Amino acid sequence: MNFCILGSGSKGNCILVESGSTAILLDAGFSGREISRRLSLIGRSAEDVTAILLTHEHGDHVSGVGVLSRQLRLPVYANAGTHRAAEAKINRLHQRAEFETGATFRVNGLEIHPFHISHDTADPVGFVVSDGSSSLCCCTDTGTVTALIRQRARCCQALIIESNYDRQMLADSPYPPHVKQRVRSNQGHLANDDAAHFLAGLTDSPLRQVVLAHVSATNNRPELALARIEQELRPLKPAFQLDIATQMQPTRIFAL
Repeated sequence: MNFCILGSGSKGNCILVESGSTAILLDAGFSGREISRRLSLIGRSAEDVTAILLTHEHGDHVSGVGVLSRQLRLPVYANAGTHRAAEAKINRLHQRAEFETGATFRVNGLEIHPFHISHDTADPVGFVVSDGSSSLCCCTDTGTVTALIRQRARCCQALIIESNYDRQMLADSPYPPHVKQRVRSNQGHLANDDAAHFLAGLTDSPLRQVVLAHVSATNNRPELALARIEQELRPLKPAFQLDIATQMQPTRIFAL
């Protein structure tokens, strides 16, 4: 199983996961044209995509969903709450497919387990994606790390987790107070400190690859996020490799 983060941040989020002839997109928060362009940069084609899976209905996760679904005749999987909340943003779909949060389902050769996370949307989820031999945990938007998130991440070989903001940069940012409070809340996003503490508790897990995602362009910098987390992990000497996703270009393709 391979995965690549085509881009991650407040202006768009999209992740490709592939195994054999099955290729899925976790969210599609760029335009259809931009997602196709980014797939071509990593030697893939939009025509290879089997399905789109949605974590929640925010625009930076769904803006390209409707176009891709209609043009490529793709099913779009989401729970009932997300489908309802996203309708006005994505319009008509080629095929609406519904899952229940907590219930495992399959998309061809991939097994998908959606689990509850904490974000200010209708029914947000993270995903564990497995091909039977390896598993990826994706959790890009959550205001707190719950026991369930820890449990799901601990069973996987790879993890995508957000490291959204630096606490001091958020305090000093031009955001109005109510937006700052929303970001800091348990239904907002994770600070670099939160991600660092979470990863420090996973050093004895099977994890081999961690990718930081959803780094804020206003309230964080990639080097700050990496430095804070490496500071926390250095004494623990984890077995996993640490990378970071950016808004402007795809990551490398990670093979599990």
